[in-house]
Amino acid sequence: MAHLLASNPNASHKLTCSNLGYGVRTGSRSACYRVGRKSRGGGSGLVLQCCSSTSSSQLPCADQDVRLQIENGSSGKLKQQFEYLVCEYGWRVRRLFENADEIRKVSQVQAEAFHVPVSLFNHLFFQFFQAEVLSGLLYKLKNSPPNRYACLVAEPAKDDPDSPKQLVGVIDVTVLRDQNVLQHLPPEAEEYLYISGIAVSKTFRRRKIATALLKACDMLSILWGFEFLALRAYEEDLGARKLYANAGYQVVSRDPPWTSNWIGRKCRVLMIKRTSLPK
Repeated sequence: MAHLLASNPNASHKLTCSNLGYGVRTGSRSACYRVGRKSRGGGSGLVLQCCSSTSSSQLPCADQDVRLQIENGSSGKLKQQFEYLVCEYGWRVRRLFENADEIRKVSQVQAEAFHVPVSLFNHLFFQFFQAEVLSGLLYKLKNSPPNRYACLVAEPAKDDPDSPKQLVGVIDVTVLRDQNVLQHLPPEAEEYLYISGIAVSKTFRRRKIATALLKACDMLSILWGFEFLALRAYEEDLGARKLYANAGYQVVSRDPPWTSNWIGRKCRVLMIKRTSLPK
């Protein structure tokens, strides 16, 4: 589906991730990646490094020490290293497996998080809403290149052989070029990663799952070579805004009054984060 290619032309340094779609994006405004050898504790390994050509100081850098190390070993171990973007706080985050059962679970988590209950026929309306969420997810998976859209899912870090894997959180990552966002970025930034659809199962909230999901988005931005991430939050949702601020996002604008107050829609704020690509 996509691959990481080392600058060394040796074929043994070509890193293929056929199931995960981890592409590396290069260009004058983003990052050029190379894979080099590094000794660690007497053993050898590979380090995915990045050289950024961007020097803008419009937004402060976050996560200065982020880098991805790839252990040099069998193909099975290599796939395991790439399978999870993040493993923190007791949760691990990976890309969605595109099978019917997992896609259905993702749509259920997002539908439960975003559905607004109604007094009459709530169950029926929820079923319609979940079907709409499922339809949107299937459309994005079918029509988006693997390095332009990713649905990331969180699950418990500890494997339980007696029970199936449980998806506890979801987040969408999409490459966009909306001028309403780009106007807040340096002139050389042509695209960015837009974060949306973040949802956590009700029984697992306030357990750092959303923090792990946002961290995975940072890692994906490094793998894809994008320096800026953006998202929107309701202005009055102080809890969500604090979560995003703690993850390094800053408020740069808010919806114009005529798009919220006059038509009854809640006002949103635009928040942007600049990642620090590994050196």
